[in-house]
Amino acid sequence: MKFAGSMLRLAVACLTVFAGVAILQDRFIYFPEKAAIEDLVSGGLRAWPTPEAFRGLVAEPAGSARATVIVFHGNAGHAGHRSFYAAALTRLGLRVILAEYPGYGPRDCTPGEESLVADAQQTIALAQRLYGAPLLLIGESLGAGVVASAGSRERDKTAGLLLITPWDRLEHVAAYHYPWLPMKWLLRDRYDSMSHLASFGRPVLIVIAERDSIVPPRFGEALYNSLAAPRQLRVLKAAEHNDWIGRVDDAWWQEAIGFLLAPSH
Repeated sequence: MKFAGSMLRLAVACLTVFAGVAILQDRFIYFPEKAAIEDLVSGGLRAWPTPEAFRGLVAEPAGSARATVIVFHGNAGHAGHRSFYAAALTRLGLRVILAEYPGYGPRDCTPGEESLVADAQQTIALAQRLYGAPLLLIGESLGAGVVASAGSRERDKTAGLLLITPWDRLEHVAAYHYPWLPMKWLLRDRYDSMSHLASFGRPVLIVIAERDSIVPPRFGEALYNSLAAPRQLRVLKAAEHNDWIGRVDDAWWQEAIGFLLAPSH
């Protein structure tokens, strides 16, 4: 009886922990930072499409844009923290939209896979309607999961994807960090990029950081290996999850965009 009672208490304790993780998991995945629109608009960035209908920030190149790029950022901060994308890509003649997620920056809502992906689809559709083709999507970390899902659903509007420090399935990353928890059963948001891109059929460039301790390289490699051509893998030597931007230059960006926009595809 004492053994049975101990086992029952252990089971209850485990269920309590699992329930807590399931309920609070959004706090482990999303780290939004709030900011007013006026605090984000600077350095050539303006509210997009308008301040009243804010969905992100846009930067225009000096001349006419040869393509439009939508950037979906990682799980922390807000779009205003990603101005380095605009600086690098407008120099290549690209229009750059720094998409903002629901619940981040000045936008309301509670972040979650369903709301982020549905909102991304709306952003993609609006950009395509306003600017036409070609339209490229860049996703970083969490943004790579959002892009894989939304881009696959809006395949006809998308010329190619650049996925930076991505994973194959979020459950694999979660299990790496919390190996004692049954993350496959606890996760509500799945971000299954491998399944979403199984039949994408557009150019996909996978970029992994060699020393990434947050999303270990093997998960990005697994995603790459699951893709059909055209595909390309780039490894940023000695890079960590958050310092990769210091490992690339204008020539790197030129080659990356060149692959995605190559007419041979």
